[in-house]
Amino acid sequence: MATRTDPLTLEVVELIGAVVARYHEEYDRAAAEQALTGAQARVLGLLSIEALPMRQIARRLKCEPSNVTGIVDRLALRGLVERRADPGDRRIKVAALTAEGREVARVLRDSLDFAREPLAGFSREEREALRGMLRRMAGE
Repeated sequence: MATRTDPLTLEVVELIGAVVARYHEEYDRAAAEQALTGAQARVLGLLSIEALPMRQIARRLKCEPSNVTGIVDRLALRGLVERRADPGDRRIKVAALTAEGREVARVLRDSLDFAREPLAGFSREEREALRGMLRRMAGE
C-alpha cells in the first residue's frame, strides 16, 4: 500500500498540484479577458449547465452563500445573470444565465486550452480511465 512518503505518491501529488495550478492560471486569465474575477467566471460556468439556487452554487464552489450572493449581484449588474423563481418551488430563487451570460460562458469555455491540448493526445479509453480515476479521487 502506498504511503504519504512513497516517492511515487509524492510525485503524483506534485503533478496534480501542477495541473490544478495551470487550470487556475488559465481560468483567471480567461476571466480577466472578459473583465471577470475567477469566482465570477466559475459561477458562469456552473450556471451554463443549469440554473441553481445560491446554496447549491455555494456548496459546489465550497464557499459561503453570502459570498455567492455578492458574486451573483455583480454578474446581474452586468446583465449576465438574473434571478428567477424555481419552477419546482416558487418560493426558491435560482440564478440563471441571460443570453449575454450564455455567450460569455461559451467564450470562457472555448478559451480554456489547458486540458484540451494534453488530452487531445490521449485515446478515448485513456480519457475514460483518467475520468474514472479522478472521480474516485473526488469521492464520486
